[in-house]
Amino acid sequence: MAFEHLPLRDDGSPAIGFGGDYYPEQWDRAVWKEDVALMTEAGVNLVSVGIFSWALLEPAEGVYEFGWLDDALDLLHEGGIRVDLANASASPPPWFSHKYPQSLPVRIDGVRLGYGSRQAFCSSSADYRRASAALTTKIVERYAAHPAVVMWHVHNEYGCHNDPCYCDASQASFQSWLRAKYGTIEAVNEAWGTAFWSQHYYSFDEITPPRATGTFINPTQRLDYSRFSSDDLLECFEAEAAIIRAHSPLPVTTNFMGLTMGLDRPIDYWKWADRMDVVSNDHYLIADDARNFQELAMTSDYIRGLADGAPWLLMEHSSSAVNWQPRNIAKKPGEMIRNSLQHVARGADAALFFQWRAARAGSEKFHSALLPHAGRDSTLFRDVVKLGAYLGKLGEVVGSRVVGADIVIINDTDARWASELDAHPSIDVTTVPETRLWHDALYRGGYTTDFRRATDDLSGYRVAIVPVQYLMTDAGAANLRGFVESGGTLVATYFSGIVNENDHIRLGGYPGALSEVLGIRIEEFFPLLQSETIALSEFGAGSKWSERGTVSSARVLAEYASGPVQGSAAVTRNAFGKGSAYYVGTSLTTGGVSALFAQVAAEASITPFVSVPQDVEVVLRSNAGTSWAFVINHTSEDVALSLDGVDLLAGSPTGGSLTVDAGGVAVVRLSTPIGDS
Repeated sequence: MAFEHLPLRDDGSPAIGFGGDYYPEQWDRAVWKEDVALMTEAGVNLVSVGIFSWALLEPAEGVYEFGWLDDALDLLHEGGIRVDLANASASPPPWFSHKYPQSLPVRIDGVRLGYGSRQAFCSSSADYRRASAALTTKIVERYAAHPAVVMWHVHNEYGCHNDPCYCDASQASFQSWLRAKYGTIEAVNEAWGTAFWSQHYYSFDEITPPRATGTFINPTQRLDYSRFSSDDLLECFEAEAAIIRAHSPLPVTTNFMGLTMGLDRPIDYWKWADRMDVVSNDHYLIADDARNFQELAMTSDYIRGLADGAPWLLMEHSSSAVNWQPRNIAKKPGEMIRNSLQHVARGADAALFFQWRAARAGSEKFHSALLPHAGRDSTLFRDVVKLGAYLGKLGEVVGSRVVGADIVIINDTDARWASELDAHPSIDVTTVPETRLWHDALYRGGYTTDFRRATDDLSGYRVAIVPVQYLMTDAGAANLRGFVESGGTLVATYFSGIVNENDHIRLGGYPGALSEVLGIRIEEFFPLLQSETIALSEFGAGSKWSERGTVSSARVLAEYASGPVQGSAAVTRNAFGKGSAYYVGTSLTTGGVSALFAQVAAEASITPFVSVPQDVEVVLRSNAGTSWAFVINHTSEDVALSLDGVDLLAGSPTGGSLTVDAGGVAVVRLSTPIGDS
């Protein structure tokens, strides 16, 4: 990616982006000057404007009113605040939905949704596409040369509330998509296995979206509909982005939503990322997740993978509580700062929030903001000012990349979606939880991990983790085989390599695509009950899954010590080419993964950069001969570690030893650089 950094300072020097979504249209103009003054006090340098302003920018079809936005942008520019300007296409106004009711999305059960919230449109609607293109054109023509604007924000959180749609327009688009992909109806029948249950089609016109029916829907049809839905929304993005790029050289992005987009809310971010000038993401902690800080780290690693290791932007996170969880818990002291520095540590060149000023009306009025309802005289705003000061000291980090990741986690969108299809051996087995289990064990051990697809270049890694990659293409399997043959270490879990890209079983014994590399042959699955565990001869116990199989060339590291498959191999290692391949036939505990990975790490000669207690996070960024160590202490104890350099936040040299307070953070420019990625 050509993107380097946003021009957030008058002198052009790099700066970490700090700010968030700003909605001047929700407030009297008298408040605007106070906003800019308080933004300056907090160190805010970037705000996103116009995201949900369609109704005010175009009060009637073809009638545009930009006066208020002109004044808001001018005021921000006078205050030195840069703008990520949205094209406002995320939420059509009521007049549009009333005039074009067929543009509203339809649920899987055939119910057409109403308007009155947001994203009330179908991505296949010609009326929506025409109107959003017209609005985008007017906005970019008017503001392409505005001095406050440094980036373009297309739409907002694509597919969050309205995708997939099952209306007749979507049906017609799906049929066209199938024609383009398969060419003939015979090819569709082959891919979908329609000989089953008398589902054979004789014309593309007979094909509908996978709407609600009496029992299980054809799984490949569902998988293809998710692929189509992602592509259909991507067409919307690309059409609007093309209009912007025709008028402006500034970077264009749209905000992703991490690992939240599954089979029934499908966006293939790997495919989308290639269309971004800079990758950006929204992330929110789940309050009742005791290890949500590790989930944050995993998501950041995933987003960095989408960006191919390049810096990315955190477009939204929360200063404290959100409004949409069952119990919206405020963040503890220091948590907001730790969260923000975690994202920056793992590759973000901006830490933005939803939102600047807490709303007084609407569904998100209890969502936290940088400026809370309590106003300037509040603990939260004082912490915001502190965070702004911290980020203001980190400009030298901008443009650097995360280094030190010898381990890669394989994450293919199709594999994740296919794992979430129904009629599988166990509802408990899907990709994301097993991925998190392995990432968490590595996180606790102090290892940095990257995310890549099975078909990506893996030559720079020593270990590749393959967690529940149920669907695997021939190309992906061949690439993983080549990785091991060339000397890499592969660790694959149960329910991986089972089907091809059409969700057809790879016959001859599981795990199909990986059997030879792993040196095993599984005959039958024995999934476990919800709360059931099964003892192993090594590495503790397993849950969710067990299986009966034999080894062909692998060496058994652990057997099932109880249950119907007692004596069968549970964990194995196979020498293959210049490398080795481990197989894990059950879901281990975090301790079990850690114990197994200790063997893997020793074999691959991998050690963490520095030894620290569990849940003290150390991540390295490096660029042009300079390296920085980010230290985030999630524990309740102070931690001392050997790091020689300058603590940028404290503004003082470490003298070779650094103490980070309980719940504290540090960023050290190292005396000895680690090396650029």
